[in-house]
Amino acid sequence: MTLLRPRYLVVLVAGICAQASAQQTATDGAIAQVEVKGASYDARRDDTAARIVVNREELVRYGDSNVADVLKRIPGVTVTTGSGRSTQVRMRGLGGGYTQILVNGERTPAGFALDTLSPDMIERIEVLRVATAEFSAESVAGTINIVLRKKANKREREAKLGYLLSEDFRGPTFSTQLADRGDKSSWSFSASGNHDSLDREWGGSEQNIRPDGVVDMARTTHAPEKGHMNRLNLSPRLNWTLDNGDTLAWETMFNSSSFRNGAHPIVTTTIGLPPRTPDLQTFGEFDDRMLKSDLSWSRSTESGLKLEAKLGAEWSSNKRFLRRRGLDATGLPETDGSTLSDNHARGLNSTGKATRTLDGGHVLAMGWDLRVNANSEIRVERDRVRVFPAGMRLDEDVRARVGRAALYAQDEWTIDTQWSVYFGARWEGVRTQVRGNAVEPTRVRSSVLSPVLQTLYKFPTKDDKQGDQLRFAVSRTYKAPDLGSIVPLRSEWENNSATEADFRGNPDLKPELAWGIDAAWEHYWAEGAMLSVSGALRRIDDYISNHIFFDGRRWIFTPVNDDRAVMRSLEIETKFPLKALFADAPAIDLRASVSRNWSQVESVPGPHNRMEQQTPLTANLGADYKSGKLALGASVAHRRGGYIQVDVNRGFYRVARTDLDTYAVWSFTPKTRLRVALSNLLAEADSFEPSYFDPVTGLEKRSWNYPSGVKLRTTLEMKF
Repeated sequence: MTLLRPRYLVVLVAGICAQASAQQTATDGAIAQVEVKGASYDARRDDTAARIVVNREELVRYGDSNVADVLKRIPGVTVTTGSGRSTQVRMRGLGGGYTQILVNGERTPAGFALDTLSPDMIERIEVLRVATAEFSAESVAGTINIVLRKKANKREREAKLGYLLSEDFRGPTFSTQLADRGDKSSWSFSASGNHDSLDREWGGSEQNIRPDGVVDMARTTHAPEKGHMNRLNLSPRLNWTLDNGDTLAWETMFNSSSFRNGAHPIVTTTIGLPPRTPDLQTFGEFDDRMLKSDLSWSRSTESGLKLEAKLGAEWSSNKRFLRRRGLDATGLPETDGSTLSDNHARGLNSTGKATRTLDGGHVLAMGWDLRVNANSEIRVERDRVRVFPAGMRLDEDVRARVGRAALYAQDEWTIDTQWSVYFGARWEGVRTQVRGNAVEPTRVRSSVLSPVLQTLYKFPTKDDKQGDQLRFAVSRTYKAPDLGSIVPLRSEWENNSATEADFRGNPDLKPELAWGIDAAWEHYWAEGAMLSVSGALRRIDDYISNHIFFDGRRWIFTPVNDDRAVMRSLEIETKFPLKALFADAPAIDLRASVSRNWSQVESVPGPHNRMEQQTPLTANLGADYKSGKLALGASVAHRRGGYIQVDVNRGFYRVARTDLDTYAVWSFTPKTRLRVALSNLLAEADSFEPSYFDPVTGLEKRSWNYPSGVKLRTTLEMKF
């Protein structure tokens, strides 16, 4: 792969600007073309490129403190929690890079975590089941685009003070939104934060069953845990309208989180030999910082040409310092040391787009996306007791440079009032260079051309508003291995085993390439009422799975390219006001959805063959009511569990989970209201079980259980 060279970019930009100048000169005095969308416009119903839009009112309804809690209520979206409380967002049951998360249409900076983003900073969330050329095609399962609050239309002064109370987490939250505008400028400032105290106990178990059925190892783990977390989000924005009509906008986003955590896992062995460190005390310091700043420019000419360009910079820091002190089975010191991991990333990016409306219902657009990022990571390990193997490197220093380039073109063609077509193509190239004292110098290059076709047909109706419509799409997408999967750095567990293996990156990884077909039938029968049935099929080549092996000293967990995988999904969604069924019904809005997912990996035997940790079924049900000063509602989000055969010798079992949430809002005055929300009313825990089968030693299983109690959030909302 050869990345786009700078001189080609100069020619491209110069050509676009020259076209803009020529068009403006040739049409001086002409009447500007303006695209007007009526009040009845609905992006979900009317856009050729299918998308679900979650507006601001829905985002803040339950008073959530982070966006991950909002996403679990969106149709077709699943949120799961893994070891270490890591959060993963899934579409079609797939996360881990198959579901693309964007902020303002751009990939998130290194180290960005969804749980650091407050819903109060978000204007809307767009869920795209099918790829579009404008966004990256790294979206095999789909794309979730989080659009932050931007231009201020009026003076705004808003503040929210809240408190979270539960068995395991508790602490205050705050957010504020300030905005104002003048004749040619406007500004806004958003801030939010929270302090959480953690006090809980988690646990697990281990078991090994020999091929003859005899249990030769059984252990249980009990771990009290205490800690606290501080988060802060800041987002200022300035907008200017210049004398010639051009607009400039400067936007910055800063996220900071600090987590201090102490745990004391104790392993009790009832059968067999104890682990290396059955009594371990740990204390961790985890600090994450992220700063992203963009300057954007736009111009609209009288000929209908619109130009947009953006220049941005980003910086992030992720520091992990873990102190440990452990005893062996006899009570003697086995480890007394620390591990420091410190990662810093910085980058520059440039994006732009030229859009032109032509006769015949065509809206043409072309654009670019250029990015370069530099990462540096150190890992330092020390121990006063443990003796490390000879030649083992305790000080690691690795540096990586990632360059990305993308060019795209698209045409949204409205053939007539019933039929519209979207054509698009996007080329993306990635070049990664890695060097350091712990790795061999590595260069990885790849490129993907992704064509997309979407079409929407609306069956004729008498009122031209409600009725049936069909969607169909063909697209090519991909999933590129992230930097952590490529760099062969080590990450070790104290009690290494086949079900708790050390991770190691693989520099030989190739991107997964997928061809996909999507189809949907949608029925609109009343204002705000719809029913949708959609299905999808993906064929994935060079599928990446994780293999486990023993290198002679420790068990290793590493990603490799297998052969081919096939994924299928079926989604049914409906929402409607109760008045659509009964004219005299109360003001209740109902919504429901169910998503069923299947997959198969050719190299993995059945009967439970499935892609890594894919959620087989997700269902949502919700109701909202509003009368006078009172608004209330409830939602249920269910995630089915079950066993998955991930590899020939590796399985994974996840326990089903059902989240029941409720909220109530009382408006004292038009500017003051109290919001009370209860979440996880069923006190569901996150539980899962990896397993590994060895024909000689037998089946090893390990279960983890992270309890979670009922959460009460109270928020006082005020406008000034």
